[in-house]
Amino acid sequence: MPDQAFAIALIGALGIGAQWVAWRTGWPAIALMLAAGVIAGPVTGLIDPEHVFGELLEPMVSIAVALILFEGGLSLNLRELRKTEGAVTRLVVLGVPIGWALGALACYYVAGLVWPVAILFGGILVVTGPTVVIPLLRQSNVAARPRAILKWEGIVNDPFGALCAVLTYEYLRRAGEGATLFEVTLALVGAVVIAGLIGYGAARAVAWAFPRGYVPEYLKAPILVVAVIGTFVGSNAIQSETGLFAVTLFGIALANMHLDSLRDIHPFKENVTVLLISGVFVILSASLDFDAVRQFEWRFLAFLAAILFLVRPATVLLSLAFSRIPWNERLLIAWIAPRGIVAVAISGLFALHLRELGYSDGGILVSLSFLIVTGTILAHGFSIRHVARWLKVTGAEKQGLLLVGSTSWSLKLAEQLRQLEVPVTIADASWQRLTPARQAGIPTFHGEILAETTEDQLDMSQFQVLAATSTNEAYNALVCTEFAPEIGRDSVYQLGDASDDDPRSLPESLRGRAMFASGLGVEEILEREAQGWEFRKTKIGEHYDFESAKAALPEGGDMLMLVRKNGSLRFFTHASRPTPQPGDTAISFGPPRKRAARKKKEEVTGEAA
Repeated sequence: MPDQAFAIALIGALGIGAQWVAWRTGWPAIALMLAAGVIAGPVTGLIDPEHVFGELLEPMVSIAVALILFEGGLSLNLRELRKTEGAVTRLVVLGVPIGWALGALACYYVAGLVWPVAILFGGILVVTGPTVVIPLLRQSNVAARPRAILKWEGIVNDPFGALCAVLTYEYLRRAGEGATLFEVTLALVGAVVIAGLIGYGAARAVAWAFPRGYVPEYLKAPILVVAVIGTFVGSNAIQSETGLFAVTLFGIALANMHLDSLRDIHPFKENVTVLLISGVFVILSASLDFDAVRQFEWRFLAFLAAILFLVRPATVLLSLAFSRIPWNERLLIAWIAPRGIVAVAISGLFALHLRELGYSDGGILVSLSFLIVTGTILAHGFSIRHVARWLKVTGAEKQGLLLVGSTSWSLKLAEQLRQLEVPVTIADASWQRLTPARQAGIPTFHGEILAETTEDQLDMSQFQVLAATSTNEAYNALVCTEFAPEIGRDSVYQLGDASDDDPRSLPESLRGRAMFASGLGVEEILEREAQGWEFRKTKIGEHYDFESAKAALPEGGDMLMLVRKNGSLRFFTHASRPTPQPGDTAISFGPPRKRAARKKKEEVTGEAA
């Protein structure tokens, strides 16, 4: 028991630690998790998953993958699918059979597998999977459309790859009984239809029960998790490996039924998915058997090269031929196809089954799957940023500021930031209030920022900070509360009084960080702006530090924000004051210098009198 507790704690620490290091360094998280598991497993022997978990290892990993696929399905909005110009449909309808055929050819002619094993493993190679694609996209600056295509393909193709392997195995198993390929295919199609009905039925049941108050709020997330596990296990009981299809359809159907309850549990499911991906990847790499590695043959490197440079590019380019997807986006999609836990898990399962059928090549599948997973993770993880930049398929080069609420104050702030080459967008529901911003050439978004359709029209990944600057403090607080989970609680700011002594002030948990150290309210800002207060920029240097900049402010002036030399933005708030460094630029808001000097002269004269 102590060994098991230690292993579980170490797996969690290594997985989340690798994610944190990836966030700090910009390195691909999947590569770091893979390395952490290899070091903790076969290199040092600190973790032996088979010894720690025993017979529970396979079902535990399978259920984790099912939950990850379900969460991935929940992120798939059909409105987003329409933006992919039919690319996802092509990659499923055309890409799966093309990739299966080309992968089987590579397995037979390059890896040297016998035809039955080559066809089965070719089907497994169709998968990419959210366990690897989602962390990769999270840390890369890929443009919106290819990002959506890769995400949809990774989630949707996973169950289809498993079904390709199941079809091959069932035919090999039942061929001796006289079953034809048509009979096996018909039976599998029937099982898939039933699995789809199970997944859709589970989604309809949740969509019916949650809004009607049949489930209390504190039980919604647990019941959803149990429903996913039950759907997965029940579908697999009918036909092995159809559970992945059922839970994926469960997630996609539920996501497009627009339940308000799902918004409340969104942070929970994302946190669970991060934990599962981290843990599963460490377990995956710690399970690597050096005995299997010793079976490695040099022709396997040629097989990896064939998968990377022939099979995947040909599959994508043939599938997207004559489509409306630009060539640079096609080439990026053709290069990015990392494999993950699903490929290894399915390979390990069918390796045992193939041995039972008398195919000795089945044992090589474990070595090949680890080679493909490691090779694709390293190749695609470390190259995606450079390839996207080279092909000019990136989002905004610099993340900027989203100002919600078009006022003369926010317009002046936007102009100051534009002079510092900081990307700024002003959002407002009023076309008229946006007129001055449009005339000034500042990017604008016309629409209600809180509307559900906004996520389809405005790419929030281009913003590192949101500032709610409308004249309604309650609305500002609502905007910050809505976007805090997506942008970060410490990166949403608002105009509004943050005084704890004022009973009218909202609690901090229901609002954004109040701009200015004094937490100025909207009315105070408008009053001071009417008096001619203005913004100033001050460059912090070694010989002109922040204290000197503060001393040079006119009386009553206050520091608003810092623009760091690396482009990051930090506001001075009532709760935090960022520490300026040489090279940063401080933006302040204060009275005009002439007026401040005149006021000071009057005070000196009064004292002398």
